[in-house]
Amino acid sequence: MHTAPHPAARLREVFTAFLVLGLSAFGGPVAHLGYFRNEFVQRRRWLSESAYADLVALCQFLPGPASSQVGFALGLMRGGPWGALAAWTAFTLPSAIALVLFALGASLMDGPASQAVIHGLKVTAVAVVAHAVWSMARSLCPDLPRVVIALTGALLVSLLGGPLAQVSAIAAGALAGAIVCRPQAAPTTHDLPFEVSPRAGVCAAVLFLLGLFGLPLLAWTVPSGVSLTSDAFYRAGALVFGGGHVVLPLLEAEVVQPGWVTADAFLAGYGAAQAVPGPLFTFAAYLGAVMQPLGGMAGAALALCMIFLPGMLLLLAVLPWWNRFRRWQPAHALMRGANAAVVGILAATLYDPVWTGTILGPTDMLLAVAGLLMLVVWKTPAWWVVIALAGGNLLFSWFQ
Repeated sequence: MHTAPHPAARLREVFTAFLVLGLSAFGGPVAHLGYFRNEFVQRRRWLSESAYADLVALCQFLPGPASSQVGFALGLMRGGPWGALAAWTAFTLPSAIALVLFALGASLMDGPASQAVIHGLKVTAVAVVAHAVWSMARSLCPDLPRVVIALTGALLVSLLGGPLAQVSAIAAGALAGAIVCRPQAAPTTHDLPFEVSPRAGVCAAVLFLLGLFGLPLLAWTVPSGVSLTSDAFYRAGALVFGGGHVVLPLLEAEVVQPGWVTADAFLAGYGAAQAVPGPLFTFAAYLGAVMQPLGGMAGAALALCMIFLPGMLLLLAVLPWWNRFRRWQPAHALMRGANAAVVGILAATLYDPVWTGTILGPTDMLLAVAGLLMLVVWKTPAWWVVIALAGGNLLFSWFQ
C-alpha cells in the first residue's frame, strides 16, 4: 500500500527540487515557467497540465514576480506553508547571494579594467531592456487602443517622473482598458488544487493593504533606514505588472531619483542580474546592499524580503476565489489596459536613464546593437550576452 511522504520528507523534496532550479534556471520568467512545467508536471506529476496552466494564468494576472509566485504556490500545494517558504528560499537565495557578493566587490573595483567591465554591464542593460520592451509591446499592445495607452503612459512618466507618475499611469491605463479592452467571452477555467481557506485569503489581503498604505505612513512619521527601505521595496513589488523587467522603472524611481543609489551603480547591478539564474527580483538584494539608507547585508535581506512579500500575499488572497474571479470580464479588461501602460513606462525608462546614462559614443552603440541582435535574432541566453558585452567593452578599452 502506497503511503504519503512524511511532512519533513516533503519539505526536503521541495527544497532540493527548487534549489537545483535556483542554481540552474537561467533565461528569465518565461524560461522558469518552462523549467517548472518539465520538473513538476511532467517528471514529478505534482499537478495536471490544465491545473498548471491555470496557475500560470493566475500569477501572470497578478502583480508580482510571476515565476516566483508559481514556485511559491507549488511549494504550498506540496508541503503547506512551510513548503511554500522552502520553495521560495531555495529558488531565490542562489542568485541573491551572487548579487550581494557582486555588490560588495563592486565597491572595491576602481581600476580601468574593472570600470570597463562595469560599463559593459550597463550596456547589457540597454540591450536587455530594449528586448523586453520589444517583446512586451508585441504581446501586450497588439491593437491601436493599447498602443495609445502605452504611449500615454510613457508620456505621463516622462513629463512627471517619480513613483506617483508610474502609479498614475498604471491606474489610468487600467481605467482606459475597462472601456476599450473588453473581452468578448469569459475564459475557460480549471479548479486549482490548493487548500487555502477564505479566512486565510482575507488575512493575506488585509496584510497586503496594511503594507501598501501603512508602510508609507510609517516611513513619513518615523523615517529610518528600515522604514524607508521597507516602504520603497514593498511598493515596487506591489505594483509590478507584466514581468520581472518592469521592476526596473519602479526601483529606479524609488532608489535612484532620491539619491540612495547612483545611476551607474544601478545599471551595473541590473546588468549583473542578467548573468545569474533564478528570479530577476533578486536585483533588490544588490540594491539593498549598496544603497544609502541601510546598506550591507541587513539592507540586502530587508530589500529582498520586502519586494517579494506583496506578490505572495496577493497570491494567497486570491487563491480561494480565483475560479469565480476569473470569469468576471471587467477584471481582464482592467489588466489589459494596465499591462499596456506598463509597456509605456518601461519604454520611458529605456530612454532615461538606461539609454541616456549609458550610450556615450559609437562603441557603446555598437555593443548595444550587437547585444540586441544576439537576443532578438539569434536567441542567445541573456547570461551569454552579459559575458560578450562586458568582455567586448573590456577589449575596446584596451585598444583605446
